[in-house]
Amino acid sequence: MNPVFDQQNRELEEEEICREILKNSRNELYLHMRFLDLALSALGAAAEKSVHPCAVDGSRLFYHPQELTQLYVRGSELVNRAYLHSLLHCIFGHPFEKNLTELDPEIWNLACDMAVEQVIDGLYVKCVHIPHSAYKRYAWEKVFSDGKVPTAQRLYRKIQSLSLSNGEITRMRREFYTDDHGKWYEGSQNKNQNEIQRKNWEDIRNKMQTEMETFSKEAARDSQSLMEQLRIENRHRYDYREFLRKFSVLKEEMKVDMDTFDYIFYHYGMDLYGNMPLIEPLETKEERKVEDFVIVIDTSMSCKGELVRKFLEETYGILSETESFFRRIHIRLIQCDEKVQSDVQIENAEQLREYMEHFTVKGQGGTDFRPPFAYVEELLRRRQFQNLRGLIYFTDGYGIFPAKKPPYETAFVFMKEDYQDLDVPPWAIKLILGEEDLGGADA
Repeated sequence: MNPVFDQQNRELEEEEICREILKNSRNELYLHMRFLDLALSALGAAAEKSVHPCAVDGSRLFYHPQELTQLYVRGSELVNRAYLHSLLHCIFGHPFEKNLTELDPEIWNLACDMAVEQVIDGLYVKCVHIPHSAYKRYAWEKVFSDGKVPTAQRLYRKIQSLSLSNGEITRMRREFYTDDHGKWYEGSQNKNQNEIQRKNWEDIRNKMQTEMETFSKEAARDSQSLMEQLRIENRHRYDYREFLRKFSVLKEEMKVDMDTFDYIFYHYGMDLYGNMPLIEPLETKEERKVEDFVIVIDTSMSCKGELVRKFLEETYGILSETESFFRRIHIRLIQCDEKVQSDVQIENAEQLREYMEHFTVKGQGGTDFRPPFAYVEELLRRRQFQNLRGLIYFTDGYGIFPAKKPPYETAFVFMKEDYQDLDVPPWAIKLILGEEDLGGADA
């Protein structure tokens, strides 16, 4: 008898058993949740003894053979739950977070596990149901107390704000731990592959939401926590800087235009005549930048003052960058609830900074979107703008919209803690920002 040969045979048998366990688990998940079809098909399986008990890297589900079989002996629901847990990490993009290496790994891992476990517990599917422990309920109440949709990013910020001790975080990690996240950090080193995986799962997530909203409506009704997370994750994230460029105009500015400068003729003239180039760069350059626009701030009771301040801080940060705005600008900052409460004219970044430092909310009444549009119409009639391209309305979205399209671009910017699909008029742009979209450090 060859002990090495026997050991290899035992390992092959274990792997064969594990593949059968995972196959049965995948089939059971599919039978109860048909909308997981694409996601389940996207993960292959591979044995690896360095993971405990399983892990994902975006393309494969890794499993520890002995630990997986032990989990199965304790109950098939545990295997189903671990499989779904790892799958949801990929669906929500947790392993592909762009600034993964900048996050506190202990808190990020805990936040991701809590977000996924909350979704699984909200599915009410027998094949993954496991009763809560008393401590797990306590942890949920402590972290989920605000009633907002618990995305991993939001939970990460919430846990940081609680200033938990290392012992509390370790205990929570142990309570919510289901799979190994080590593969995430290995994959983050290969940025190109990580981006490919992120886009692949983004596509799967979009198709999954469409499936749930059309052909699997009955299943979706029993999966509200999952639907809420999908809507938030599928929300297109905008670069606010690029968004402001929608209101830009093309205009000449005193600036050397190196794009049209021909180095060959310049150097030829310098070589031929010693100190006289045949051609010099143009002293003006046509650029598309923001010049005239209006910012309306909803100061109704439902719009939080700290979120308004964050919005203004981000706008100030962009305004401070000379490549975004012309030297001469004309911004009207209007505060409005059911009527216009104040109008301040801003002509440079310094004025906006000063306005921000002394900013106070004026109004706190109801919400009516119509008065600012009538007010801006009057300003246009009085020729207060040279070339007004757009109006940005920062609001919570609950109010009366104007009946007709104004003669300039209009965007309603919603700062939503809990995403809801809000209807805006067909002539308006809708932009939905979370706190993580204003000042990316909070991602």
